[in-house]
Amino acid sequence: MDLNRRELMIGAAAAAAGALASPALAADPVQIEMFFPVPVQGALAAQMQKLIARFNQEHADIVVTGAYTGSYDDTNLKTRAAIKAGKPPALALMSANFVREYAINDEAEPFDDLIVSGGSTADAFFQRFWTPLHPNARIDGKAYGVPFQNSTPLLYYSVDAFKDAGLDPERPPVDWGEWLAAAQKLTKADGSRVGLMFPGTYDYCGWLTSGLAMANGGQYYNHEYGGEVFYDAPSTVGALSFLDALVNGAKAVPPGVSDANACTTAFFSGRTGMMMLSTGALSFVRSGMKSPYKVAFLPKALRHAAPIGGGSLICPKGNSPERRAAAWTLVQWLTSPEVAGEWSRFTGYFAPNKQAYELPEMKTFLSEHPDAKVALDQLQHAVPWFDTFQVVAVRKAMEDQVQAILSGAAKPAEAAAKAQRAAEALLAPYVNQTALKSWA
Repeated sequence: MDLNRRELMIGAAAAAAGALASPALAADPVQIEMFFPVPVQGALAAQMQKLIARFNQEHADIVVTGAYTGSYDDTNLKTRAAIKAGKPPALALMSANFVREYAINDEAEPFDDLIVSGGSTADAFFQRFWTPLHPNARIDGKAYGVPFQNSTPLLYYSVDAFKDAGLDPERPPVDWGEWLAAAQKLTKADGSRVGLMFPGTYDYCGWLTSGLAMANGGQYYNHEYGGEVFYDAPSTVGALSFLDALVNGAKAVPPGVSDANACTTAFFSGRTGMMMLSTGALSFVRSGMKSPYKVAFLPKALRHAAPIGGGSLICPKGNSPERRAAAWTLVQWLTSPEVAGEWSRFTGYFAPNKQAYELPEMKTFLSEHPDAKVALDQLQHAVPWFDTFQVVAVRKAMEDQVQAILSGAAKPAEAAAKAQRAAEALLAPYVNQTALKSWA
């Protein structure tokens, strides 16, 4: 072998060895984006970015960019737009009741293959999550969503207001009769305090209305099928009549549409004795309420019923296998007992991973903050969250009518009938393709 050839071979070998040893030439980390909303008060966006930064520090092969995308409804619109543009995020924290529509529209990838590749099964994987969360995550037997932050509505009430009205703060109202009576007693004739407030804005309004309808003994929608609602059922009309009695009869709720900020502001200042709000606002209330308060189950009519709320993690359609695998690593990290427990303590959402409550720090937290345990106890009465085809539009068909009732512009029976007609028109394409499918 001549000298020049030998030198070339030695140089090539050295270069190859250097390439293998050099970190700069190692495989680039997988870059993914995560969309996330902040649907309740508090510094959740900043805290989520801290979690993402920590994940990136712990996973050198993945770089996650977190994008705050507004409300749940805003996040839904932006995620769909990104899918259509061919630039979907690898992960989106989506309202749990949107998951079914993503499955219906083939806009999300189920996680089942990733679960199996990790040596588990979907059934075994979901055993770590509270059972009432499963229906809004597993659609037609496939795991399209993984629960991350979850809630139920709670009744918040002021201890001082209860005492001032001659009510026992150790005995919150249990049924609708007691609830109406308490709201009337808490309401002051001079207008300085009302008995009850709750958000009547879009999304919140539909969530609370569904809980009231199911507490009145019926079903608000078909839990197994995305094309059927029961807006004009007697149980729903009865729930709307109860709202009408609170607002327009007893004058114990201010007329019109209040938002969550108006409710908490009034609660902190003593201008409402009770409010119906998500457990996801619990940390915000805990830090903002300077006088004693308590939380309780939503009062029942014929039964207790608390609709599940909150968000699930989904993988939108259009991601590469590498991005999906990276997203799955992030899902497992975010829903681990440690991170789920930390997020629960910071926000007020209950941790969907049951194992979080076995950690010493969660046991200490619950002993110091018993109000955080009420949502967990209420899970025995939990019902799935409203999820249908065209879920936002179908939800708004009823919300528009509830808002009309709150403003004194509609009566319960006519409002329910109008909402049913509007919902059925929106659901018709899906119903005709499925339940009424022609086999000719």
